[in-house]
Amino acid sequence: MHTLGGRIIYIWIRSERRQSRSVFGSLEKMEATVETATSEVNSPNREYTLERTRNIGIAAHIDAGKTTTTERILFYTGLCHKIGEVHDGNTVTDWMEQERERGITITSAATTCFWKQAEDGTTKLWPEVPHRVNIIDTPGHVDFTAEVERSMRVLDGAVAVFCGVAGVQPQSETVWRQATKYNVPRIAFVNKMDRTGADFKNVVAEMRERLGAPAFPVGIPIGAEEDLRGVIDVVNQKALIYDASDDFGSKILIEEIPQDLKAEAEAALAELVEAVGDRDDHVMTLLLDEKPVDEVTLKQAIRRLTIAGEFVPVLGGSAFKNKGVQPLVDAVVDYLPSPLDVNVQTGASPDGEGEETEFPADDNGNFCSLAFKLWTDPFAGKLVFFRVYSGQISKGEMIYNPRTRKKERVNRIMMIQADKQENVETVYAGDIAALVGIRNITTGDTLCTPDIDVCLEPPTFPEPVISMAIEPNTKADQEKMSAGLQALAEEDPTFNCYTDQETGQTLIAGMGELHLEIIRDRLFREFKVEAESGAPQIAYRETITKSSEGRGLFKKQSGGRGQYGDATIKIEPNERGGGIEIENKIVGGVIPREYIPAVEKGIRETIQGGVLAGYELIDIKVQIVDGSYHEVDSSEIAFKMSGILAMKEAVNKAKAVLLEPVMKVEATTPGEYQGDIIGDMNRRRGVVEGIDSKNSGTVITAQIPLATMFGYATDIRSLSSGRASYSMEPDSFEQVPQSIADEILDKDSK
Repeated sequence: MHTLGGRIIYIWIRSERRQSRSVFGSLEKMEATVETATSEVNSPNREYTLERTRNIGIAAHIDAGKTTTTERILFYTGLCHKIGEVHDGNTVTDWMEQERERGITITSAATTCFWKQAEDGTTKLWPEVPHRVNIIDTPGHVDFTAEVERSMRVLDGAVAVFCGVAGVQPQSETVWRQATKYNVPRIAFVNKMDRTGADFKNVVAEMRERLGAPAFPVGIPIGAEEDLRGVIDVVNQKALIYDASDDFGSKILIEEIPQDLKAEAEAALAELVEAVGDRDDHVMTLLLDEKPVDEVTLKQAIRRLTIAGEFVPVLGGSAFKNKGVQPLVDAVVDYLPSPLDVNVQTGASPDGEGEETEFPADDNGNFCSLAFKLWTDPFAGKLVFFRVYSGQISKGEMIYNPRTRKKERVNRIMMIQADKQENVETVYAGDIAALVGIRNITTGDTLCTPDIDVCLEPPTFPEPVISMAIEPNTKADQEKMSAGLQALAEEDPTFNCYTDQETGQTLIAGMGELHLEIIRDRLFREFKVEAESGAPQIAYRETITKSSEGRGLFKKQSGGRGQYGDATIKIEPNERGGGIEIENKIVGGVIPREYIPAVEKGIRETIQGGVLAGYELIDIKVQIVDGSYHEVDSSEIAFKMSGILAMKEAVNKAKAVLLEPVMKVEATTPGEYQGDIIGDMNRRRGVVEGIDSKNSGTVITAQIPLATMFGYATDIRSLSSGRASYSMEPDSFEQVPQSIADEILDKDSK
């Protein structure tokens, strides 16, 4: 690679590109082509064009520094003029009282900032061109994983933040999988490089090993711990040194790389070029022809690969120490996609018929958007957060919900800045905004023009794993509690509330103890409800261990027209996590086609209610194989009952067993407490899977049943004199030991 310093690089690149053509042609021609193409999709009324827009999320394991990183981004982009701190409870995106009290992010917060890459002598793709960056700061705690899930569904790119000491942690893997699920391109920021034990190279290696990520450094920290003073720009081969006299990290000196770091920087560049060349045809051609790969060409290739999900640029720094954040924002603009760069959204008819409809990012197209979050604001009322994929919508216009098949008028549109709102007249393709006053809507609904009847793919959410009873302290609180719980259930797809038919108790179900604790706290603060809760209950499941057959004959005659339904089914275990599969194997019309859905309905009703103790059945294959009908007496209700009877008989023959949720637990502890913590895990029926040594101490990975994990936060602190920490996430459902299952079943039968 040929490299020249400072401004000369940039001038040389532009001159070179006037005479030689890459896959894009000359830089000027490429820019002209882009502007011509995008002018056709951009409304003349929008301030920032689609190609100058970035919709990104900040995601990571809890306590990796997401909110601190977001806060610095907002400061350096000029959105706020004072740096907020999590420990001071004054950050922009952690605006809920519960967030500021606990120092954690609970709900995803949206905000917008604006960035202009500085013309500082290093090569950038859009120097001095203003960009609009919409940011969603997501929670890191496993109990609030739904917030990450729905955010990833509507984002174009993401910044994954990793702790420089702890590296890749369990929730890091979870958010990475969520981003992969929705094909979200990402860059990585290795944070906390000022901490004792921070190791940038180790985190990059863990990303490759544990996440399978094609991660390659583009910004290497200079120094570590107390000696952290800057970042090596690998592409430009420059040192970005932070002025020691500037506590806010705003003054950056562009210097030649120090001699003692030059070999490392050149090796990183060689590795970067080789990695890009292996994946990008244009760069590979240049390398084979022994032609120089200039900085712009390399950056464009990295951008293409990142957008395609084949490359993850990695930068390092310390958000808390105000180092490395500006290069991170430059990387967001350079490498993460605009709405024009991502896959075109497609929608299908609600009834599943007809061809899919495409909705490209185009202000002039048909309006189509996805409602990804509901929130009750104490002043504005119900807010519906939505991402516009195509078209534009203005105040006073009609929108249509294909799920409910109802139209509503848009009375108010707001842009959200965390806990602040700004009324706007119109929103365009690529925008993330909120509607006020829309009724009959749930998370995942499509909102579009009235002449379109299609639904976009909604986000999916995990089922609740823990429940508890909740009772109001007074009769006056009863009505307020019901309204509050309903509102919270609308907001949070992983929170359910229902009434136990046998006991009459109100039960709430969620993703963990903290999740339900926050629900109770919100009931008190936002809805003024005084309530007491019972002990947490586990959301067990049921399944079968062998194949069987069952017949359901429902025959009733009481004068006049009778009821007759007869169905025979075969069931067998499905692979763990395979879900429920129901297949119609009826031949010869022994059960008329119009009655098959009724049989399936009966089967699914039995699945929901279980057989052993009323818990939902999972991972079963069902085949409807035989039956009979009566020309006069057969009906849908009769065949539904036959499906129920057949399913119950088959499950009882198939040795049904009880399953319990098992958590993947990762505990980090000083070595001297390792034995005590492992012993405690064994007492909790845990299975230790790995013990690794890191700079932060010993990391113990184990599979532990959720039923034994209540109160673990207190116990692990006691065992380690407050020095150990842990995290956990749902992993699987496993069979409950028979002795414990008998206790559970005996308890549930009383």
